[in-house]
Amino acid sequence: MTTGYVRNVRRAGATALLVATLAFSAAACGGDDDGGAQGKGASNSAAAPGAEKEKSESGGAATETTTVLATAKGDGGVELVINSATRDSGGFLTVSGQIKNTGSEDYTTPIQWSGEEEAVASTDRSFAGMTLVDSKAKKRYYVLRDTDNRPLTTSGFDPSIEAGAALTFFAQFPAPDLSTNEVGLQFPGFANTTIAIS
Repeated sequence: MTTGYVRNVRRAGATALLVATLAFSAAACGGDDDGGAQGKGASNSAAAPGAEKEKSESGGAATETTTVLATAKGDGGVELVINSATRDSGGFLTVSGQIKNTGSEDYTTPIQWSGEEEAVASTDRSFAGMTLVDSKAKKRYYVLRDTDNRPLTTSGFDPSIEAGAALTFFAQFPAPDLSTNEVGLQFPGFANTTIAIS
């Protein structure tokens, strides 16, 4: 095999690779035509309703924010933000949101968030202390447990929330009657707040 032949093969391979790379880049960029709009729509459909991107105040990477159903102020410069409260076909209600540390110092999450039940005390930090109240039906709903008595909620999170950071959570409850379209949410350290159910 001659040196010229090897050189020609290498050139051909490099050319093919360059052409493939340019074609892929052109397809990925898309432009502002209908295809680009469809791509944006597909991206938004994967996010929660009303989701949009915003840059964090610290100038870090973009974070995703969603619809805010309610906000409650807490002790120590933290804020409870409820983003959704959604029924599902299995008879459950899932509440999701964030605990935002709006203060200038790290916030240590209180053990009361895990609730007072001894059965869940060994399951690490959680949101088992969260309850929902249906004042019209005079019912209180507690976070559900699995067969091992672990709460169906975010758990095992870091005990400290850095200044300017947020802890995303979910908590699953039995769904109230279909006639109930809003409930009161109670969580240790935060003011009681009312949320709409979808």
